[in-house]
Amino acid sequence: MNVMITGGSGLIGRALTRSLLADGHKVWTLTRDPDRIVVPLGVTAVAWDARTARGWGGLVNEMDAVVNLAGHSLASWPWTAVRKQSFWNSRVWAGQAVTEAIQQAKKRPRVLVQSSGINYYGLRGEPASEATPPGDDFLSRLTVAWEFSSQPVDELGVRRAVIRTAVVLARENVILKLMALPARLFLGGRLGDGRQSLPWIHVADEVAAIRFLLDTERARGPFNLIAPEATTNDAFLRQLARTLHRPYWFPTPAFLMRLALGEMSVMVLDGRQAQPSHLQELGYQFKFPTLQSALSDLFH
Repeated sequence: MNVMITGGSGLIGRALTRSLLADGHKVWTLTRDPDRIVVPLGVTAVAWDARTARGWGGLVNEMDAVVNLAGHSLASWPWTAVRKQSFWNSRVWAGQAVTEAIQQAKKRPRVLVQSSGINYYGLRGEPASEATPPGDDFLSRLTVAWEFSSQPVDELGVRRAVIRTAVVLARENVILKLMALPARLFLGGRLGDGRQSLPWIHVADEVAAIRFLLDTERARGPFNLIAPEATTNDAFLRQLARTLHRPYWFPTPAFLMRLALGEMSVMVLDGRQAQPSHLQELGYQFKFPTLQSALSDLFH
């Protein structure tokens, strides 16, 4: 299978590429500077401007699948007006460019996996399914626009699966390293009141779920890529401290997080509770369904 990946140099893109290569598939990754990145054997780096199909769009004729993961990391701090606009542009323009390439193709790929986020549902306390309407905060509006950027391919006969991804747990994930740091320093504790939901998924399940959606002909529409075990911030950090054999006793007040992170603090102080309903209905079996199993794998 020939697979084109945008955002292939990111955490998910790299892991997905390794998985595809291991099974004998060929991968093309779109990058702004193909001469400066090092790609594994079997990967072709292709230049793009992340805005249009100019110069690379014709390659879509050779692809069986496209996976659009492009977008500036939300972990970038601080969230200035300029940075928030870059979050928006990097996602929407990339989706529009992929759509343009597919529209112009004489032989279109059979499937497009479009990246999105669990932030789609807004700051909800109650569980959300894929049928739950979007929220109205900045992250929700951003995610809605992100998904909509590639929606036109639905009318072209291309099967489209939208992945609303939770926090991806991986050894190399900077966010997980930062979350583990207080515990390693014997300062572990909840953030705020600790009751906010903290949706997560192990990177192995993230990749396996994307592969599952690429191969499953019935997979269309949105899918929550999130572990089935509902977890609060307090439960997550408590289990993290237990996994690292560290005490758990030093809570961080919410006002300090808001003071330090500004608007970005919503990512850790506000919850987005959801369940992987559609994914499980199609028969996907999680490799790491519980937080204990996921953290034990990553830290041991």
